[in-house]
Formats: sequence, structure tokens, C-alpha cells
Amino acid sequence: MSPNPESHAPDLDGLKALAHPLRVQIIEALSTYGPHTASGLAARLGESSGATSYHLRQLEKHEYVREVADRGTGRERWWERRPGPIHLGGPGTDDSEAGKQASRLIMREWLHHREAAVRDVIERGTDVLSAEWADALALESASVHVTAEQLSAFNESINRLITEFATAHRGQRIPGSRPVQLQYFGFPVLDGDEVPPADPSDQSDPSAEEPRA
Repeated sequence: MSPNPESHAPDLDGLKALAHPLRVQIIEALSTYGPHTASGLAARLGESSGATSYHLRQLEKHEYVREVADRGTGRERWWERRPGPIHLGGPGTDDSEAGKQASRLIMREWLHHREAAVRDVIERGTDVLSAEWADALALESASVHVTAEQLSAFNESINRLITEFATAHRGQRIPGSRPVQLQYFGFPVLDGDEVPPADPSDQSDPSAEEPRA
């Protein structure tokens, strides 16, 4: 798949800079709700404006966020997340313990907030959403038995679809629109067993042993 020109693959220092619970929350809030001031983020996240202002400057230093041009004043700056996905792994990060620890912290924080959003929809969705929005949401899952190559190809196709959809609607603020999260996970079950390579001397048809729906 062609790389996304807007994607951000931080180096080890950049990864460590993001590995802070409040900084992940700031990225999540800017991604979900759009541009904020430091005081607006403080009110939303239950923090002091001094704390959010400090962490915004650190995130700006490592190119996770940027100031919104032509908006705000010298005392009240507006911030937005830089567009494009953030890739946590890669050379220089995956091969160091510090990089692994930083990635794990960031992923735990992201997962915590994404799970909270799903739980909120499950608990309150039918009470607060209109019938139109309730019909539009989807909470889908499936379990399959595939090879690493098949999973990789499928993940790439889903990632491409999400990226194209997000890019096409980035910044949209039309009547009837609202913040929406697109969540997708495709991963091998860690306590599952990988089927060993077939014995070349075995001429039987392996598909004959697979259960059929």
C-alpha cells in the first residue's frame, strides 16, 4: 500500500514525548472534537490550563499539534492536531526497550479512551441518540482462521478505506454532522495455535477437513 504522505512516524524522542496520559488525552480530544484553546482543553479534561498549555507546547515541539492559523490572540491560542495517522513502530523504536515501553503506554491510553467511548454508546446510546443515528452506528466483530499474509492484506484494505473516508470528510462541519469515531482492530489471538506447515508427503485435501457453514 502506498504510504500516506501525511502520516507521522515519530523517532524515539518523539515517541517518548507522546507517552504521557494527558498528552494522549489532548490528542484524542483534538482528534474527536476539533480545535481547542488550552483553557478549553482544561475544562474538557478536568485539568488546569497551565498543564494543558505546557503539554500542548511539548506536543507542538514534536509535530503532533499545531497552532490554528488566523485564529485566536496572543493570549488565547487555538490548537489542532496535525492531520494524518500516527505510526508508533519502526526502526529505532521497536528495537529499544524505551521505545517499546513508550508505545505500550500510548496504546494502553488510546485503548482506554476508545473502550470508554464504546461502553458509553452501549450504555446510553439508545437513550440519547435519535433513531437515525442509532441505526447508523455499528458494533461488529468476527473471528476467523487465516494466515499472516491474509490478515495483513485485509488490514491494509481496511486502513485504506478508513484513511480515504477520514481524509474526504476532514474538517467537515455541515448541518447534521457530529463527531464520529471509526475503530478497527485486526490481530492474532495470542493464546491460539498456529497450524504447522503441511507434510509434503500428505496428499490429502486440507479443505476437506475444514468445517463448513
